[in-house]
Amino acid sequence: MTDFSTSAHASAAAMRVLFDPTPLQRNDHLSARFNADIWLKREDLSPVRSYKIRGAFNAMRKVLEADPTRAQFVCASAGNHAQGVAFACRHFGVRGTIFMPVTTPQQKIAKTRVFGGDAVEIRLTGDYFDQSLTAAQAFCREIGGHFLSPFDDADVIEGQASVGIEILEQLGRAPDMVVLPVGGGGLSAGVTSFLRQAAPETQFRFVEPLGGASLTEALIAGAPVTLPQVNSFVDGAAVARIGVQTFARLHATDPAHVLLAPEDRICITILEMLNVEGIVLEPAGALAVDVLPDLADQIAGKTVVCVTSGGNFDFERLPEVKERAMRYSGCKKYFILRLPQRPGALRDFLELLGPDDDIARFEYLKKSARNFGTVLLGIETTAPENFDSLLARITSAGLIFRDITEDETLSGFIV
Repeated sequence: MTDFSTSAHASAAAMRVLFDPTPLQRNDHLSARFNADIWLKREDLSPVRSYKIRGAFNAMRKVLEADPTRAQFVCASAGNHAQGVAFACRHFGVRGTIFMPVTTPQQKIAKTRVFGGDAVEIRLTGDYFDQSLTAAQAFCREIGGHFLSPFDDADVIEGQASVGIEILEQLGRAPDMVVLPVGGGGLSAGVTSFLRQAAPETQFRFVEPLGGASLTEALIAGAPVTLPQVNSFVDGAAVARIGVQTFARLHATDPAHVLLAPEDRICITILEMLNVEGIVLEPAGALAVDVLPDLADQIAGKTVVCVTSGGNFDFERLPEVKERAMRYSGCKKYFILRLPQRPGALRDFLELLGPDDDIARFEYLKKSARNFGTVLLGIETTAPENFDSLLARITSAGLIFRDITEDETLSGFIV
């Protein structure tokens, strides 16, 4: 075995004091849908409901082995790394200061407090992860603590490689393909570094959120670059800059093997896995499953492992997830409608609706001394094609409307 493989095996063995290997489960629903042998590596079932406990534990373990007097650790995290660090701090009996974006879901903040107890202090700083990261690094230098990177650290990468070790041991053979989510690159760097040595026949596909394609841009530039803007919806993978050490292990990746997942489409996957399979996935945790339709031709008849990287989903976000899913699927649209200000006008409009059309939003305030008023209208239906006939009837009735569903400025303001 190589030095990395030996160290990764040692890491995997050491973390058994914290938890057993996460399950590798064959998913009959996805296997039948894609005519493949599809397995889910359920990192959402770790003690902190994500794989992040692996890297945090391994890095902290090795620091304390080298210097048992080290007592203060600092990290920045959008949520999952924070929980892993908090869990490890309490296990090792050390102090941790954890910086998190102000926009972090409350569920992740609360769980971090639960896992860390009195061992950790949480500081909410910045709207985005990279702002929290800058603040955490400055604080760490100020107090002389040890900074635990969420991904750009050799010991963290080594710890995440334990996912690949477990996949081989549990499956009993090398999979044809492993689909990995990418944020800062720690998981993908660790798993690929191990499996490319232990199972060279295995192929890899990587998935990034469309609004946080840090690996894609780094491959184009030939080096890590900072994205000018990041969509924070997929908070577990919304990283503006991939790590230097992680990219060094991923730089030879074929750009065609990196897929981008639209944030709203991920919502469809979250709901499907919840409603059909009873599996709770956070947006980042759903990435690997979300791109299976894009890989359908490549995975037919093959054994595929999708790493479901996290299940820290705040159910207060469920209405937003449903809204995004319906809009992406074309089953919900928003319009600005010009409606005559006369008795019976609303009744006439309602008669234009089809049997599967439902008004989800209707806002109108009558204006004096005007013949027409403006209505904000939201409509849900059971199939996207229902809108074709509905809009044809509205047009035939002489009504003027504007579809604002894809207008980010207007829809973001009113929805």
